[in-house]
Amino acid sequence: MKQHRYSHESEDHGIDLAPMLDFVLNLLIFFIITTSFIKEAGVTVVKPDASTAEHQESGNILIAIRENGDIWMDRRRIDLREVRTTIERLHIERPEDTAVIVADKVSTAISLAKVMDEVRQGGIKDVSVAAALPGG
Repeated sequence: MKQHRYSHESEDHGIDLAPMLDFVLNLLIFFIITTSFIKEAGVTVVKPDASTAEHQESGNILIAIRENGDIWMDRRRIDLREVRTTIERLHIERPEDTAVIVADKVSTAISLAKVMDEVRQGGIKDVSVAAALPGG
């Protein structure tokens, strides 16, 4: 009969955590890269109802126009003259971004047109106007 010799010196009873840590690090990097960062307007706006409104995924940059004509981007109030430079800066950082203008239902059409014009001159051609879905 063969006798088995066990050497306690060469056995390793610990768990090797290196592969698990590598896997978790790779997952973390994957989620950081694929996360979409949304620039929020920072204020609540009452959107007008539209019978032809369609639900779409929101854009990456939200611009709010309040009932008094104030323009909000990235949780701060900005002047109309700042819209283009802010959009240009954001467009350089992420050229694939889209913009959504959320105008209050009592804001003026001229305010909406001016903001939309500034956004397009800032380099973002895909500009949408938000409206409330009927009954929702």
